[in-house]
Amino acid sequence: MTNEHYFSATPGSPLIPREISVRLADTDYSLVTAGGVFSPDRIDAGTQVLLANTPAPPPGGNLLDLGCGWGPVALTLALLSPRAQVWAVDVNERALDLVRANAERLGLTNVNAVLAPDVPDDVRFMTIWSNPPIRVGKAELHNIMKTWLPRLETGSDAWLVVQRNLGSDSLQRWLQAEFPDDLQVTRAATNKGYRVLRARASS
Repeated sequence: MTNEHYFSATPGSPLIPREISVRLADTDYSLVTAGGVFSPDRIDAGTQVLLANTPAPPPGGNLLDLGCGWGPVALTLALLSPRAQVWAVDVNERALDLVRANAERLGLTNVNAVLAPDVPDDVRFMTIWSNPPIRVGKAELHNIMKTWLPRLETGSDAWLVVQRNLGSDSLQRWLQAEFPDDLQVTRAATNKGYRVLRARASS
């Protein structure tokens, strides 16, 4: 048992791929995961809540999965919006490799699995879907939000799922205080102990 975290840049554990069966966009698929990434055995409960309580993504433009793990959100965005460019961002290079492998399995050519610095500065997003890495700590989480939420197109939404007992309500209050003129932040859904927050970029 290593002490690595899923937000390690380069997991130290051996790469042992495994196949899992998952349901994305109402279809069953066999995908590949591995240890050293977030929730390698299944689609975690928070991501399930996010996918079940978020409206269909825009059909085109740039879409962002922030903290993509092995890819369930990014792959769903790509399946639902084949004409869009989906950016799957994570610090974990193994996770990004798995996203690329899974996109290839599904025949998806519109998924860009990259580290944050590899997203061009001029790219703005029609939506952001994220199960953010709460366990990185509040300061780093806030830095992530301040980096990416201002890149929403005007009138577009970010959808964030956060466990209630891990600070969803405090995150909502912080977002409202940090972006009082730029974002309208509301609670869109509550399910299985999770909140889905909607942050709309004000016109």
